Amino acid sequence: MADQQSNRDDAVKAWSGRFSEPVSALVMRYTASVFFDQRMAAQDIRGSLAHARMLARQGIIGDDDLADIERGLGQIREEIERGEFAWSLQDEDVHLNIEKRLTALIGDAGKRLHTGRSRNDQVATDIRLWLRDAIDQILALLVDYQRALLDLADTHAATPLPGFTHLQVAQPVTFGHHLMAYYEMSRRDAERFADCRKRVNRLPLGAAALAGTSYPIDREFVARELDFDGVCENSLDAVSDRDFGIEFCAAAALTMTHLSRFSEELILWMSPRVGFIDLADRFCTGSSIMPQKKNPDVPELVRGKTGRVNGSLISLLTLMKGQPLAYNKDNQEDKEPLFDTADTVIDTLRIYADMISGIRVKADAMRDALNQGFATATDLADYLVKKGLPFRDAHEVVARAVRAAEERGCDLPDLPLGDLRAFSELIDEDVYQVLTVEGALDSRNHIGGTAPAQVRAAIARARAALG
Repeated sequence: MADQQSNRDDAVKAWSGRFSEPVSALVMRYTASVFFDQRMAAQDIRGSLAHARMLARQGIIGDDDLADIERGLGQIREEIERGEFAWSLQDEDVHLNIEKRLTALIGDAGKRLHTGRSRNDQVATDIRLWLRDAIDQILALLVDYQRALLDLADTHAATPLPGFTHLQVAQPVTFGHHLMAYYEMSRRDAERFADCRKRVNRLPLGAAALAGTSYPIDREFVARELDFDGVCENSLDAVSDRDFGIEFCAAAALTMTHLSRFSEELILWMSPRVGFIDLADRFCTGSSIMPQKKNPDVPELVRGKTGRVNGSLISLLTLMKGQPLAYNKDNQEDKEPLFDTADTVIDTLRIYADMISGIRVKADAMRDALNQGFATATDLADYLVKKGLPFRDAHEVVARAVRAAEERGCDLPDLPLGDLRAFSELIDEDVYQVLTVEGALDSRNHIGGTAPAQVRAAIARARAALG
């Protein structure tokens, strides 16, 4: 290890021949990225191996050089995995750190590895490889989250819950139906990530600094080696744009927005003033002064961390908006927002699936809440319309009935038949079937409706889609 560090300290920068004085220590720290981009080391090594195999296949380097490069990069990978690799600030970034160590291990063959490429297309390739891996992990975690939603929704496909608009009781739904709304959001989230992956999965390597290279390279071979769907077809665009990263952050921001909305509801539902659910203790904390408190810290943090992801999206949009072609050093600032966004989404999805499985539903409290707010008023209006009354007239009749019930401090089903008939002679004894919560739920028996049968059908379709 001492020899490795000595080789680094004695080395000059890969580009220093043009300059008459060394970079100052302050500038070195300001411009270096190694302490955050080293997390792309596995992708950098993978990309370098594919590049080296292409160079040998095309006769640009010899087979002996390729064997040395493969052996050296294999050793470096092991050093990194064991935590024994000595990262150097002087070597600026993950790419030069690995290249310098490779040259120290295998000599001139290590210096030949960079033939036909630039750090510009190298870093663009590494980012795409890293981001592709992150998207694959997110897609798998979205499935875990979806399965947890479906399990809870299946258990409560027929559990009545007030549906709200403007945070006011609107109409009865089931808790399962409510949860399936978040499943639908997550399904679109997964579609966005999968679609984003298609544009991430294009190979920039071979674009070199900005104009391509004069060496007889085979970009399609490298694309196949790295499982890319194809190559970036303009060298200037390949090294300079980060729209794929912006698109990823936009998909992530929408995912976090959906999880933040769900978190807000969990927080409200857990409040003793509402009392619809309880979260497992492992997702909550207490108070340092109030011994009775059980605070929903995890969903609160999800709300807060959504701001981080939204901020990363704005950071990348702002980073790119003023850049002329081609590569600019500004793009070094793309990695930390990307890394933080992926980390946040991955951690949030991982904890959310577990948190959903620990929700305890208080079905009695949900049903009791339906007695507040005249939840079946719309059903009474529909009942009158089906008996021939125009909807606007039916709306007026029900509004007067609601006002009367409100003055008496009761719900619509509590009004005697004679009182209801005072508002419309079309009302008969069968009205009480309509005014029940179960009647209201069962009547919405169409695709997308809240009838328990439809909720179970939606869950079945979702399970089949997930496989």
